[in-house]
Amino acid sequence: QVQLVESGGGLVQPGGSLRLSCVASGFTFSSRHMSWYRQAPGKQREFVARITSGGGTTNYHDSVKGRFTISRADAKNTVYLQMNTLKPEDTAVYYCFAVGIGSWGQGTQVTVSS
Repeated sequence: QVQLVESGGGLVQPGGSLRLSCVASGFTFSSRHMSWYRQAPGKQREFVARITSGGGTTNYHDSVKGRFTISRADAKNTVYLQMNTLKPEDTAVYYCFAVGIGSWGQGTQVTVSS
């Protein structure tokens, strides 16, 4: 069955960096656009970033442009989210999503605090 397993979250100070990973299985990873979403306490889940199959095009939420970078390694069935210059408002549970598959992983908690 489809599985998405996120990792790499943690507690980081403002201005710090984290790299999230999502390992996928149960579908043909290389043929799927992949996205990252996040959900902060008391808020709706929101789009963060997207990368097309093949990695040729990326899109970002305005709030993370210039700070976050999405990438993929099809040989490892993995999508990454490099997060730099983190802010307290980036605190959320981060989820990866395979476009058109409709499954979510358990998420990974990112907390930005001094």
